[in-house]
Amino acid sequence: MSVNGVGILAAIIIGGLAGWLAEKFMSSSMGLFMNILLGIIGAVVLNFILASFGMAYAGWLAYLIIGFIGACLLIAVGRVVKR
Repeated sequence: MSVNGVGILAAIIIGGLAGWLAEKFMSSSMGLFMNILLGIIGAVVLNFILASFGMAYAGWLAYLIIGFIGACLLIAVGRVVKR
């Protein structure tokens, strides 16, 4: 089973890295679990959005970049909703 061209274990590791990078970039403070969750959910959501526009990417580097951008977007939305 794979997620966007990477395996499940790789998706967790790459998602965690993407979430951690987004946390540092957005000056947020969350735990390891939330980093992994935001990275994976961010990658899945942004891949869905890009696929709806006819763009699809696969592979670990694309998953990392898309996960990072998606996690940054989720952090920003969370900050707006929190206010």
